[in-house]
Amino acid sequence: MRRLPFVLLCLSSLLFSASFNMLIPELPAYLSSMGGGEYKGLIIALFTLTAGISRPFSGKLTDTVGRVPVMAVGSIVCFVCGFLYPVLSSVAGFLLLRLVHGFSTGFKPTATAAYVADIIPRERWGEAAGIHGLCFSLGMAIGPAVGSAISQAYSIHALFYCSSVFALLSIVILMNMKETLPVERRQRLQLASFRISRTDIIDLRVLPAAIVTVLSYVAYGVILTLIPDWTTYLGVTNRGLFFVAFTIASVAIRFFSGKLSDQYGRVPVMQWGLAILIVSMGMLAWGSSPAWLIAGAAVYGVGTGILSPAVNAWTIDRSHPQHRGKAMATMYIALEAGIGLGALIAGWIYHDVIAHIPYIFFGTMVVAVAALVYLWNYRPRPAAGHPS
Repeated sequence: MRRLPFVLLCLSSLLFSASFNMLIPELPAYLSSMGGGEYKGLIIALFTLTAGISRPFSGKLTDTVGRVPVMAVGSIVCFVCGFLYPVLSSVAGFLLLRLVHGFSTGFKPTATAAYVADIIPRERWGEAAGIHGLCFSLGMAIGPAVGSAISQAYSIHALFYCSSVFALLSIVILMNMKETLPVERRQRLQLASFRISRTDIIDLRVLPAAIVTVLSYVAYGVILTLIPDWTTYLGVTNRGLFFVAFTIASVAIRFFSGKLSDQYGRVPVMQWGLAILIVSMGMLAWGSSPAWLIAGAAVYGVGTGILSPAVNAWTIDRSHPQHRGKAMATMYIALEAGIGLGALIAGWIYHDVIAHIPYIFFGTMVVAVAALVYLWNYRPRPAAGHPS
């Protein structure tokens, strides 16, 4: 394992994650203050839409131009958007900016995952995915908590500017990263680099991992859309508290969960992760107090902390070494589709009626059960010479 590049990569991902996640708890109220409360479901849906659309491009560029340039583009978009939120202060401008902001996560995580696979030995992919995911999750914890505190102490505009600062720091770290794409496979960036064919969009080798991903991440789209309002309704002042509890649990379990799939196999570990995720949705659906909210967040963090590293490692297992960018892009397309679908459905059913929220969480349980059933019936078919 190349320790220094991996450490720098993890730190960059932590800052990048904090940059856009610190906005999430405050955006629903911000949109309502502009008169766009009925569009809350689009806050996450539009972000994930462009993230998903950009994945085939980022996957191809990662495999042809290089890992580092694609990571840098993602951070730069995040940096610029933080300064534009105060300028585009209408509902239409806000929604347009959410579309643009989504390109950041469409680029950086795809190239980052390929970079990790390049510098980590195959037998430690699960462990590496767990450690890197731990750092990304730390950003998810720090971001919402710090974001809510900044917004309450200063202003929403100060929050937007701080988001840009975090993104800038993640770019600075990347400046000295050595490119891992072999020189003989690198191409100059040109117009043809952005031409996408049908074979560039989806890597069929990793389709099983993509199916599990889309079904399991519907829950996260629902959470991002509903938890800020549900937190306020339950009497919790800091709307980022749920995300703190969720991420602390996720971080704690990731210290050893990544190694589990290396030792016991990807599919069994994913089954356990999904089962715990289902329990957490039940806790959020039937609990109606701050204690249940925090407990549900912690259990959800444990479930995703077990599931996510195993899915990432499974995707790398099944990918071809020359198409890791496309393989990771496929998995992330499924991730964005799941989040976007969850956000859209949640926003459509919720419609600012608090009483609808428990029923939406119950429906999310059903979707997660479908993912578990798929894995129970999955029959391994080794791809690219790697174990399934």
